[in-house]
Amino acid sequence: MESLLLWVGGLAGVAGIVLCAWAVYNRVAGSYLAGGFQVGTLLQAGMATILIGCLCLLVVLTNRPPR
Repeated sequence: MESLLLWVGGLAGVAGIVLCAWAVYNRVAGSYLAGGFQVGTLLQAGMATILIGCLCLLVVLTNRPPR
């Protein structure tokens, strides 16, 4: 279970960063829409994905036994 949460956390974090970067790039380029979605919506989706990744990694850290 720990390795699954590590993978999910890592993939979600990377996907969120890519989605946020894409949204920021499109907004800086002057576009309000990207891929049929508003850029603000894509930015919020990216931030939510990063949050999911952080929570998965936090669960892994808190379930490890103390040294």
